[in-house]
Amino acid sequence: MNEKILVVEDDLTLIETLEYNLTRQGYEVLTAADGWQALKVARKKHPDLIVLDIMLPGLDGLEVCRILRQEMTVPILMLTARADEVDKVVGLEMGADDYIVKPFSMRELLARVKAHLRRVTLIHKEMAANGATPALPDAREQRRLTFGDLTIDINRHKVTLEEKTLRLKPKEYDLLLFLARNQGTALSRDLILERVWGWDFGGGSRTVDVHVRWLREKLEVDSANPERIVTVRGVGYCFEG
Repeated sequence: MNEKILVVEDDLTLIETLEYNLTRQGYEVLTAADGWQALKVARKKHPDLIVLDIMLPGLDGLEVCRILRQEMTVPILMLTARADEVDKVVGLEMGADDYIVKPFSMRELLARVKAHLRRVTLIHKEMAANGATPALPDAREQRRLTFGDLTIDINRHKVTLEEKTLRLKPKEYDLLLFLARNQGTALSRDLILERVWGWDFGGGSRTVDVHVRWLREKLEVDSANPERIVTVRGVGYCFEG
C-alpha cells in the first residue's frame, strides 16, 4: 500500500501544489484546511506522515501538533512562514520532528518527506526484530501499567512507587513508559533515542545514559531490591519491572 501523507494547510494553491507533487511520487495524499479538520482526518485515517502549517484558522498548527503527539507517533513536518527561531524551537518542543520555512523548494520538501518515511520504516523493522512496541500508547492499550509497587498511570501521566508519586521530568516519564511497555526486551540506545527524543535530536547516546541514571535514582530507592532497569552490555537497556 502507498504511504499516506496528510497535508494541513489553509492556502488552497499550496495544498494543490503539494498534493500534485506528492501524488506524483506515489503517495496517497489527504488534506485538511484547518486544525480541527486535521485532528479528525488524522484520527480516522492514521497517516504515515503529516505536513502541518503553523498558521491555521481556529486551532493553530502548534496546538494540533501537541495534541497529535500525545496520541500517535507519526512524523510531523511543520511549515512556518517565518525563519523565526522561536517558532522552530516551540514546534520541536511540541513534538514536531522537523520544520521547513516558506517559501521552500519542492525538491527539499520531497527529500525530507522521503527521509522521514525511510527512517520510520527502518525503525519499525528494528522494533519488530527486537519485539519492541512504540513509545506512545495506542488508544486501545491498557491505560495503567503495574509492576509490583510501581504503577504508571498513562491517562494521568503519573507514576507512583510504594503509593508515593514520583516527580519525573517529561523525558524521564517518556523514557520510563517506553522501557516499561517493552518489559524484558533489550533495547539499543539508538532505538531508545529515536523513540523518546526523535530522529534529529543531537544529544547522542549519552543523553540516554544520563536519563537512565536519573530514573534509577528515583526508582531504585532500596539497594536491597534488584535493579529495575538493567544495563545490557553491548546493546543498551532492559526494563525488568
